[in-house]
Amino acid sequence: MRDHNKAFCRLVAETFDCPGPIVEFGAYQVEGQEGYADLRGMFPGKPFLGCDMRPGPGVDRVEDVSAMTLADESAGTIICLETFEHVFEVRRAFDEVYRVLKPGGLFILTSPFHFKIHGYPDDYWRMTPSCLARMLDCYALRVVGQQGPRKTPHTVMSLGIKHPAPADAVDRADRLVERYQGWLRGEEAAIPARDRARRKLAMLYRSKAERLQIRDEFAVDFTIDGPAAEAVAVARAG
Repeated sequence: MRDHNKAFCRLVAETFDCPGPIVEFGAYQVEGQEGYADLRGMFPGKPFLGCDMRPGPGVDRVEDVSAMTLADESAGTIICLETFEHVFEVRRAFDEVYRVLKPGGLFILTSPFHFKIHGYPDDYWRMTPSCLARMLDCYALRVVGQQGPRKTPHTVMSLGIKHPAPADAVDRADRLVERYQGWLRGEEAAIPARDRARRKLAMLYRSKAERLQIRDEFAVDFTIDGPAAEAVAVARAG
């Protein structure tokens, strides 16, 4: 788990009233991330179930996200941070998440795009922002983002809210985007002077693609759409 993915999840938890129970897929805490990758503290007082394909640190229940044993409409919020690239039946996994979410439930997802092949236990997919938007087409509200260079973002992220979305969901989505952009500005400003100098030096001899990755590491772009957003736009226009 990378810092910005964890920050995105935390800001969703702080900005929205995430219904319980909270179910995380990909909860196995790999070596070196024990504790750091534990998301339970973001949802105080709410039941939290950590699921993965294998038992281990952070895993309460062994589950396959593409073939869940969970009942229909039994989860309030489902979290998949840097998980779906490891799921071979990825379309089925999206369908399963929608089946298991309660009405008004939240689906939080992040995934790498321009990133090395990494196996936990294997690595199958890279999803574009357009792919995420299509996969979440059945949701009342979709927040889809990409971070990094526009053509080769290093990360894609999304939030889907199952019908019916709360009345203030669009306002909260706007606030989420603003807060995440603010967090990124803070992270960029906090880069130590020595590292800033190294980044500037790298811009002189790296390839064009590498220079873009350095320059736009903290650049982010979001779209907010879906029936709930369309209804708010009509109301504001009228």
